[in-house]
Amino acid sequence: MVGLALLVLALRRDSARWGFLVALTWGLSFFLVHIWWANEAVGVVPWAALSVAQSIAVGLFAVTWIWIRRLAPVARRPWLSGLAFGLAWTTWEILRSAGPFGGFPWGKLAFSQTDGPLLRLAAVGGTTLVSTLVAVLGFVLASAWWSARRRHPARTTAAVLALVAVPVVSLAVPLDVRAEAGTARVGIVQGNVSEPGLGAFDNAREVIGNHADGTIGLAADHAGELDVVLWPENAADYDPRTDAEAREAIDGAATAIGAPIMLGTQSYTFGDDGRADARYNDVVLWQPGIGATEVYAKQHPAPFAEYIPLRDIARRFSAAVDLVSVDMAPGTEVGIVPVPIDGRDVPFGVAICFEVAYDAIVRESVAQGAEVIVVPTNNASFGETAESEQQLAMTVFRAVEHGRAAVQVSTVGVSGVVTPNGVVTQRTGLFTADALTATLGLRTSLTLATRMGTTPDVVVVAATGLLLLAGLVVPARRRRRSGSGSSGPGSTPRKAKVRA
Repeated sequence: MVGLALLVLALRRDSARWGFLVALTWGLSFFLVHIWWANEAVGVVPWAALSVAQSIAVGLFAVTWIWIRRLAPVARRPWLSGLAFGLAWTTWEILRSAGPFGGFPWGKLAFSQTDGPLLRLAAVGGTTLVSTLVAVLGFVLASAWWSARRRHPARTTAAVLALVAVPVVSLAVPLDVRAEAGTARVGIVQGNVSEPGLGAFDNAREVIGNHADGTIGLAADHAGELDVVLWPENAADYDPRTDAEAREAIDGAATAIGAPIMLGTQSYTFGDDGRADARYNDVVLWQPGIGATEVYAKQHPAPFAEYIPLRDIARRFSAAVDLVSVDMAPGTEVGIVPVPIDGRDVPFGVAICFEVAYDAIVRESVAQGAEVIVVPTNNASFGETAESEQQLAMTVFRAVEHGRAAVQVSTVGVSGVVTPNGVVTQRTGLFTADALTATLGLRTSLTLATRMGTTPDVVVVAATGLLLLAGLVVPARRRRRSGSGSSGPGSTPRKAKVRA
């Protein structure tokens, strides 16, 4: 919020070009740090390119905001100015989450609020509402400082009261954590790897062996007690549906624990020449003595990591693109894996790794019946960076947004168990072998955020578009005798020239 307030104050000059450069610099100072894990995983060029692309979106937000605030009604009314600031910010969050190459939602303001009172509002309006409010409060904080500096006690007091009132009111939003359809007793196995980084899977069968051993170890105390055991993304480095040795290891572990295993692996399709032409990132439900009975394929493969767009161009910047020799194809089914519990198939909502960052993927699984949320992920290539912690924060947000218990299960950590009100009840460390058990309440009711779907996005983008159109078409009356500079930090200083 403080960072947003500083950005508001830095954007007082009424020049779209200047505003773009200021906001681009602000964006770079944030994203180069926030997604440092990309440098760890894929190198400096992709990390820098992704950071620049996200920062350009911040720069375009500033241009949008500067054009909107030239409207006389916006300039004259601090409350409308703050609302317009929030709408413009969230519009560009929505746009950069949609494209290019499927978008990149990392760094949404909403995901920063998982330890604060605004998290409760996730159940009301999802990331769209929470991000907009954080941006508005950043504007209000800047207004409080600006009003105090210019000795306007009434405006200062009003701004401070707003900064206090919004979080306090948020605490009144009820969050139901009761089990509505029974419970699921789950095991969570984090097998770990011996070598962090891109070489984590170079030791053949090590990863599947670690997870099988962890499950057998869990069986010493919990055999026959669990409904399902959760393994992470890529836990089976060989597909047990086609590899006999992998099948034997997984079936042995499932038989020992006396429960099905939900595990991550990959599958391939082959062309007429016998060569693999596509691969899929799968989550498979493996029944002891039976084998694979359900499968979900990741809908949103990560560009430049799981598949390479514009490969010939990308190769000019990094030869590492050819490490991805077979592009990953997107799955087409909603992320639900049915698990047999107490005589019925319980829908488990699944979002594989980065999919947890995408609003629609998690929302669609819950809207279609998911009673819990599972986020299987492989964080081995990100080393000791904050990537896994950032992902856990998103899992916390999704739990509250959709009123579901959630589990993040990672090959190397951080794995965690989250209640529907966003409390992390258990968690593991990075690069350690560990196993947890948890009882998850199964829930079927839908939050307002789930029921509204994309409506908040449509409203925010449409409102911003209309304001922007008005700002471009309607001349702003900036030379009023009172001067617009006294209205707040989002106004153009008196007698400032309006420039493109």
